[in-house]
Amino acid sequence: MASKSWLNFLTFLCGSAIGFFLCSQLFSILLREQDDTHHPHILHNDPHARHSDDNEHNHLDGQMNFNADVSQHTDENTDVSEKLYKKVKILCWVMTGPQNLEKKAKHVKATWAQRCNKVLFMSSEENEDFPTVGLKTKEGRDQLYWKTIKAFQYVHDHYLEDADWFMKADDDTYVVLDNLRWLLSKYDPEKPIYFGRRFKPYVKQGYMSGGAGYVLSKEALKRFVDAFKTDKCTHSSSIEDLALGRCMEIINVEAGDSRDTTGKETFHPFVPEHHLIKGYLPKTFWYWNYNYYPPVEGPGCCSDLAVSFHYVDPKTMYELEYLIYHLRPYGYLYRYQPALPENILREMSEIYKSEDSKANLGNP
Repeated sequence: MASKSWLNFLTFLCGSAIGFFLCSQLFSILLREQDDTHHPHILHNDPHARHSDDNEHNHLDGQMNFNADVSQHTDENTDVSEKLYKKVKILCWVMTGPQNLEKKAKHVKATWAQRCNKVLFMSSEENEDFPTVGLKTKEGRDQLYWKTIKAFQYVHDHYLEDADWFMKADDDTYVVLDNLRWLLSKYDPEKPIYFGRRFKPYVKQGYMSGGAGYVLSKEALKRFVDAFKTDKCTHSSSIEDLALGRCMEIINVEAGDSRDTTGKETFHPFVPEHHLIKGYLPKTFWYWNYNYYPPVEGPGCCSDLAVSFHYVDPKTMYELEYLIYHLRPYGYLYRYQPALPENILREMSEIYKSEDSKANLGNP
């Protein structure tokens, strides 16, 4: 009788343990699915890990042209923007791959890339139809620095005189070129300097986040390419942004301050909500320890003249295009309009005077 009681007791314990295990697994799965629903951009506590995976939910079949209806913008005064477009010439090259041309790169091509003075899509292999430049590398995260080195070498050899500044961006980065031109207008491209979201570990002067994008002056590009010819720099690491930052320090290229006149950041390594919503990024997340300047959480995080956001899926790419270039509150002038450099203001003033003189001569 006692042995039977023990057998029943053991059976009960085993059943309870198995039931508890199965329930815990079920709850774990449900919680993960709920978390994925509320946080579609998956974050890992590693600055060099892949933070968001491709998924069919964010895949768009076709491009959209938000600038087709020009009638909405007929009364817009774009004089300053057009002047900067001619004065501050930026070549953009976009890091992509054969697998991302339809999923990501074509949406970059349809949105912000149209505002570059020159844009190139860099891939491991050439595609004449898109088109892409074939760098003859392999694909994969461990190939990013090789692709970066070869891309800048290609730009240097073929387009050095076509621009003053040379911007590297990923195919999931959104860049506001007009704001970048304002930032760069204060600097001489013949000086060795580069800009981006400045991180601080491992490099004394800091280095620029790869995902947020970074831009090299013409002199910085020359030094970077020459450094690999003279062995001052080598492919020492597969971590693209850190390796490039170490090379820049070796060749005396300054890590510039890309914050606006109020001290707010302009380059951003995540999508807007990650920076704007307090508590979205846990305090144990690597981001809080990597920023060169004290990071701000919430609305104070980001400049009104923001330059870039990263981990932007195709749908968000078009949302940003609309919000930045089309949505306007009626009856407002811009609240934050920092001045242009004196030399550009003088040139614009002379142009306006010349145009007024021509107009007066044409009147009877």
